[in-house]
Amino acid sequence: MDADSSTLLDWYGKLPARRVDLVGDYAGQELFIVEGDGLLLRCFDDPKLDFTDGFQLLHAVYAVEHFLQALLQRKCVFHLVFFRTHKELCIPRATPSQSRNKYLLARAIILRHLEVHLHLSHPTVKIYTFDSVLDPAFQNYLNASGAYFIMTHDGANPLPLSKDSQLKHHNLHVQSIESEEHRRRVMFRTSIFAVIDQGYNIALIDGLELMDTKIMITVVEGIRKSKVAVALDETAYASNIDDGDIDRRLEEEISESSVRMVLQEISKLGSSSERLLLTLMALKVMEHHSVMDIRLMTAFLIQILVIAHTPLTSRRLEMPAIDRERRRELDEFLATFVHISERILQRRFWDNICTQASLQCDINDMIDGRLLMTIWSKLGEGSASQFLGSRLQTELQGLIGIATSKFETPNKPVLGECTSKLLSATELSPSPPNQMTILPFSHFVFDKHLQPINITIQASRNVSGRSAKVFQEVSHWHNAKRRLDPKAIHVLSDRDKMRAMRRNQFFMAEMASYAASLTGVTGKILEPELITVSEAVKPARDTVDRTKENNDTTKQRKGQASKGATNAKAIIAANVAAKGGGVADKAMAAWKTVRANFDAERSLQSRYRKTKAYLRDCPSEKRDIVQAEVEYYIICTLLKMYRILCKSNDNTNQHQINGVTALTFSTIRGLPVAKGLTKTIVNQVKSILQALNLPSVEFPAVENDGKLSFEPDLRLSEIPPVATTYHEFQLIHCGPYMDRNLDSMPDARVKTFNPDGWQRKVLDELDAGRSIFVVAPTSAGKTFISFYAMEKILRRSDDSILVYVAPTKALVNQIGAEVQARFKKTYPHAGRSVWAIHTRDYRINNPSGCQILVTVPHILQIMLLSSSNAKSWSRKVRCIIFDEIHSIGQADDGVVWEQLLLLAPCPIIALSATVGNPEQFNSWLTSTQRSSGFDVTMITHQHRYSDLRKFIYKPPSRFSFSGLPEPSFGTLGLDGLEGLAFVHPVASLVNKSRGIPQDLSLEARDCFTLWQCMCRHQTKAFPVDQSLDPKHLPRVLRKADIIEWEKQLKILLKSWMLREESPFDKVIEDLGKPMNDTKAPAYYLSRTEESTVKTEAIEMDADDLYCTTLPLLCKLQERDALPAILFNYDRGKCERICKTIMKQLEDAEKNMKESSPAWKSKIRGYEQYLANKSKHNPKKMVAPKKKGKVNDDEGTSKADKMQDAASEEANPYANFNPDAPVEGFHFANIAKAEAAELAAIHKELKRRELEPWLMESLTRGIGVHHAGMNRKYRQAVEMLFRKGFLRVVIATGTLALGINMPCATVIFSGDSVFLTALNFRQAAGRAGRRGFDLLGNVVFQNLSTAKVCRLLSSRLPDMTGHFPITTTLILRLFTLLHESGNTRYAVDAINSLLSQPRLYLDGPAFKDQVLHHLRFSIEYLRRHDLLSAEGVPLNFAGLTSHLYYTENSSFSLNALLKEGYFHDLCSEIDTAESRVLRTLMIVMAHLFGRHPCRHSDQEYIENIVKRSPSVVFLPQLPASAAKILQDHNDQTLQIFTTYVRTFVDQHINSPDDKLPLTGLSVGVSNNANNASDISVPASLNSLPPTRVRSPFVALSGHSDTFTSIPDLCRTVRSGVFLEENVIPHLDIYPQETSTPLNAYLYDFYMHGDVEALEAANGVRKSDVWFLLNDFSLVLATIQTSLANFMKIPEASGGDMEDLVGGGDEGNNRDDEALMVDSGYGSAASSVVDSPIATSIPNRSTAGLKSKKKVEDSWEVAADADAQKEEEEEAWDGDSSEDEGPQTVAEMEQGFLRIYKSFSKLKTEFDEKFRAMFA
Repeated sequence: MDADSSTLLDWYGKLPARRVDLVGDYAGQELFIVEGDGLLLRCFDDPKLDFTDGFQLLHAVYAVEHFLQALLQRKCVFHLVFFRTHKELCIPRATPSQSRNKYLLARAIILRHLEVHLHLSHPTVKIYTFDSVLDPAFQNYLNASGAYFIMTHDGANPLPLSKDSQLKHHNLHVQSIESEEHRRRVMFRTSIFAVIDQGYNIALIDGLELMDTKIMITVVEGIRKSKVAVALDETAYASNIDDGDIDRRLEEEISESSVRMVLQEISKLGSSSERLLLTLMALKVMEHHSVMDIRLMTAFLIQILVIAHTPLTSRRLEMPAIDRERRRELDEFLATFVHISERILQRRFWDNICTQASLQCDINDMIDGRLLMTIWSKLGEGSASQFLGSRLQTELQGLIGIATSKFETPNKPVLGECTSKLLSATELSPSPPNQMTILPFSHFVFDKHLQPINITIQASRNVSGRSAKVFQEVSHWHNAKRRLDPKAIHVLSDRDKMRAMRRNQFFMAEMASYAASLTGVTGKILEPELITVSEAVKPARDTVDRTKENNDTTKQRKGQASKGATNAKAIIAANVAAKGGGVADKAMAAWKTVRANFDAERSLQSRYRKTKAYLRDCPSEKRDIVQAEVEYYIICTLLKMYRILCKSNDNTNQHQINGVTALTFSTIRGLPVAKGLTKTIVNQVKSILQALNLPSVEFPAVENDGKLSFEPDLRLSEIPPVATTYHEFQLIHCGPYMDRNLDSMPDARVKTFNPDGWQRKVLDELDAGRSIFVVAPTSAGKTFISFYAMEKILRRSDDSILVYVAPTKALVNQIGAEVQARFKKTYPHAGRSVWAIHTRDYRINNPSGCQILVTVPHILQIMLLSSSNAKSWSRKVRCIIFDEIHSIGQADDGVVWEQLLLLAPCPIIALSATVGNPEQFNSWLTSTQRSSGFDVTMITHQHRYSDLRKFIYKPPSRFSFSGLPEPSFGTLGLDGLEGLAFVHPVASLVNKSRGIPQDLSLEARDCFTLWQCMCRHQTKAFPVDQSLDPKHLPRVLRKADIIEWEKQLKILLKSWMLREESPFDKVIEDLGKPMNDTKAPAYYLSRTEESTVKTEAIEMDADDLYCTTLPLLCKLQERDALPAILFNYDRGKCERICKTIMKQLEDAEKNMKESSPAWKSKIRGYEQYLANKSKHNPKKMVAPKKKGKVNDDEGTSKADKMQDAASEEANPYANFNPDAPVEGFHFANIAKAEAAELAAIHKELKRRELEPWLMESLTRGIGVHHAGMNRKYRQAVEMLFRKGFLRVVIATGTLALGINMPCATVIFSGDSVFLTALNFRQAAGRAGRRGFDLLGNVVFQNLSTAKVCRLLSSRLPDMTGHFPITTTLILRLFTLLHESGNTRYAVDAINSLLSQPRLYLDGPAFKDQVLHHLRFSIEYLRRHDLLSAEGVPLNFAGLTSHLYYTENSSFSLNALLKEGYFHDLCSEIDTAESRVLRTLMIVMAHLFGRHPCRHSDQEYIENIVKRSPSVVFLPQLPASAAKILQDHNDQTLQIFTTYVRTFVDQHINSPDDKLPLTGLSVGVSNNANNASDISVPASLNSLPPTRVRSPFVALSGHSDTFTSIPDLCRTVRSGVFLEENVIPHLDIYPQETSTPLNAYLYDFYMHGDVEALEAANGVRKSDVWFLLNDFSLVLATIQTSLANFMKIPEASGGDMEDLVGGGDEGNNRDDEALMVDSGYGSAASSVVDSPIATSIPNRSTAGLKSKKKVEDSWEVAADADAQKEEEEEAWDGDSSEDEGPQTVAEMEQGFLRIYKSFSKLKTEFDEKFRAMFA
């Protein structure tokens, strides 16, 4: 291996990779590139494709089209790109040399086929060919197309060479194959290096999986401009094969003139096509070089005619028996033919000739190797007339005449005897393979839905002897009359109940603290409202009537106020006379006193802020008196500020001058509605407007006048006017301050603000009891909808329930706290509460006893499907709120969201800010709700309350940090700051194919600059209408005016975008100059004021995300643009960013302390203060604190204490802490949080043993937030950030979804595969939240300009659904029916689910398929002994249902259980514990948490795997387990093959003869008129046509017998929807899949080394906790299910929905310990602890020593006959073997040992888990 390739492969092996949902998590609607040869390698590597014995070209074309159609079906947008240097990379491993040219010809034909036909069926899918990835033309294409990433192959093969049977089959040398594999990897990875180096990511097509509606793929993330030195020369590794003399002479033989001559000759025959032209041209070249056998030529031409005149279904042929010599002759002929044909297709003139002649491009079906071989095997004595009809015989003679000049009509027959006509599919009368009959099933709920399905019913079936034995034990434990010993049942004592109550109180106290940090619309702390039940719910009214009522009410109130005004004035006058001025005089006097203090403020900014705070906090009765004067005082303060700034002659102040002017105008604009206006104020304000050259503001008529309490220092003559027109000034500077009201008006239903029209419509729909679907951007005001619905429920009754479903636990916690902060209610009965939280982690309050349940989707699904809730709780649910409803598109949990929508028993409220296809989703939602009896109204609103301004950060080359800078005043946005380049939204529209996204919003100044730019570049053909001139806008602008202007500008811009000749590109280029031309500053000093502290300048790497963050935060501090949230979607990077900032702050602070004379002087003063204090109070300083005393100054008098306190307050060192972060070296706002509160948080976090740097970062105002953090720490970060103490938070997407974390700026720190258009909009919405910020800033740090433009201009992805009727769901539905006694709720839920359309599969045809799938899923459950003929769940149905989140792994676990594998394995748990647990771990790792291995390259194995404690590749399953699972898969395969056959027989009559992507028909139909003109010998051995398998795949000889579930799903015929992942099976390695599984779970169990998991197993360190916790949860579920199943005391009775993994359990134990420390006492944990590790194993083992002891522990109260009947019922079948009855002791030992083994495994695993993260 040379140095370059070694460096390259080593570089590639270290690249980070993520497994993602291609569309939902990554690509969205973005264009990406599919690299052609990687695509072909994936398709050609299919073992079903016959390119060795035959040459099934059409099958290969179908495979490529089928794959591309699957991408398009799942909403992918892509182009195909082929590279000439990659030509041979499409050839699979172990291809014999004589077959290599077949793949090259197939490549050329597929490329030609797609180029000709694809644009007709899919015009958006473009095809390009370039020389190489370094071709300048390809670089230009990349820049022009705006492609997001490249999907390609990386050359890896998951099957090690040592295990590849194909090598032995083809007698190939391993050494030569290794060399070829190395060359392939190097070439693919050289291309990968080249595109990654340009900033593109790579998606690996070789690991792509189609899962339901999703595409799971591995995305490899790279670093732009990598520092690795790799020689980018693909040609160095390209194959140089000497093709012999024939290649050197092809140049002159394959000329344009020769091809045109052949075309002319073909035209004389009356039929011409590209297939004939290519065939005859190749044959002529072969004839010219004397390498052609006339017999072989004749056979080939006969094959061409048979292909053209034969139905596709008649071409399934067996491979004929042929002697070696004739096979050699055919192989040589075919090798030469395909080589010459491929070279002909490469000639540039080929396309022109075919296009000019209008030839049909049918070369996709040019060669059928099996047909050709069959014809050649039968070639012998005879006449061609006996084979072909007269017309085709003539055509054959003509073709032979063109192909060779030596042709003479043979007198001898070409083929042997042949008399029969061509057999059509219907004439073959195939005998279908043995078809499975279906077990009997009947249930009154399902029967009506399944009635249309006609199937053959089987009377009975046999059950294996081993299963029968296991089911005997099942009956013994479960079905027989066995009861728990009442003495063994654990009942909570009064003390335990008290502890449980205290535990709830602990969480309630936590939630109360959390709620105290929440604020309402006005920014004030929420106050709970006491809710009482209304006597009756008012009926809904029409919107118009309600609006009229509101208006009438307002007028009536005004009238009443007017009538009472005289009396009020009289009363006030009397009070004034009696009390010497009364309230008014006191208010004014108080204002004068306060104003005097304000006047003393030297800082005008401080004066402004304090005056604003005074007016905000002033009681309403006083505010009405002083409001106008106070606001005028504010205006005067701003005016003075403006005057000073203008006199400074400092150009750097211009942004501040404009900001202060805009703020002044905004304050004046709000003055007309102020209470207490006087003529003096109005006149002086008008003078100010005139002096500033600002538009006049209308004031109401004012009669009152009075002297101001202060003398305003106006000096208007010294005030320079605004230099621009008032329109321009407002548009550029006043956009954030504009009046935002959009048809707002008062509404009695909303107390805190005046709702907009769309919000009032929402309330009307809720009052009418209708479901609503609301789409509105963040900050638009969606939040109040949920709380209005909650209040209605609370007022309705004490029993009605509303469920709030949130996608994340962080949002659940916030909503729960907000409900607590908003509502309180008293109940007549104990056990009721307003709200509750229920997640996997923990509960607060009783979920079944609350009225507002806040939860996550999985928990709600469990509760709705719980039989115990069916008769009570579920029927009380009156409304379900689905927040962030777009989560239905997620790959992991999206199916649960869809199932909940289908199951919802009540009206729903669906909320989202990011839905790409709202109309389509609403249509589906409407149909689903209507089938349940509810109407749905969709309400959309497109405008944010506050605008977002975007910037790209360009860090300085050198940076000196000497402390945080002082913030400026009056400026909004980050304009004018060095290194921050403004991004105009329209400048992002570099890819015109995307159009203009609906949510691309423009603020006022964006509209103005766009209008200016369009005016500059307008032409006669593309003018800008005069009506768009802003001079036509109103004098005082409102947000509504800008919205309308924006709309008109976009219409014009869109018309330009659609025309190539328009000046659109010039507009984009012009608007993009600030973004593209802004240079990074050479040097940045954080503090510019003089300082004695000297700091060294640090060289900055612009690509270093970590060191460049602090200078960015300093820039934000300059503009007062903090607080900020920094989003990075990698947990590890979030922590590293925080640590880097912390180190920079600490180092700078240390440097300051060591070098600052001022600091040293302060320390000396502090030490003197301590010495003096100790001298005057020696006792106080040294006396120890006495037990039980609050303080220890017993000998001090009260007067002394007061004197000491006063002295302490006066002393500047009283509150000085030399160890605390120094001002300027932290981001904390210490005024926003009490010291006691911070101390309490610090104490709680310290007890949770968090890493010290996390606590230290909080003291410096910095927090980290991601799902891997401790729950309490996350809550502390959220609370302190909302309070304003934390001003910097670094987070993953955990804070993007609806969390109330208002901030001034959002920073996207670094790129990620998860930074998509959807996630960008969600995260950016945190900035500029309504009620907090007038403008939000969005900053892009370390992102390419191309990525920024893509994020801004990309459409949101469409919401796609899933296949919701899973086998596990069906089993859970039967459990719901059976255990609830077929309640009305259960029946309605199932009818609703089966009657409603699916989001992904809609229409009658799909409904039939869903019902067929349902019936055969029931058949699966029947055959695997989980369901009886009457629909009663059996045996391990409970365990399987509880593991629903692991489908399909749970069904494989059931198979191993029922076949007795675990009985055998665990039988030695007491004698060989280590071996049993190790084997059990291997089996469990094969079933759960399955991750395929990405790397299997030899160099990776040598360099990484063998040097690691990890084995990386999961060891194979034990043979007996593998055999059981293979048998399970085989039976499942038989079931679903029968399903497809049944569906096809009943519903599909059309032939499957069209290619899936291009839609081209192949061959002729069975009833074609010309079918009778050709005779084919019966000895051709046409096989019966397939009914289930695609006839395209059947060309390679395959029948309707399938080898695996993937084989069935991937090759099924068209018209059948069959998703591989919803069929209960797991591919077994290596028997059923060549890709090994990652052994990360087994490796962790063996060594517990996280570093090894990251380095060798490729698991990100930040993901390890979650993966291990998920597996621990699986073990807990199995353990508890078995305990409940066997009714083991102390271990059974656990609530399955409360089970958690070992990691979450550890967090809960931490909470338990803290409760004791906090005074709440110990509590009963909500987690079912594992008693097996201590008591149960010893007790159960001891109990098995004699039958008597067992009977003492377990009461056996059933006679033998009754038990036998119930045992037979358990497996519902006949046993094929009789192993004899088991004793009670034998039956008990089996499951107890299984339980014991799983419990020990869980204990060991969790111990290592907790130890690792301790």
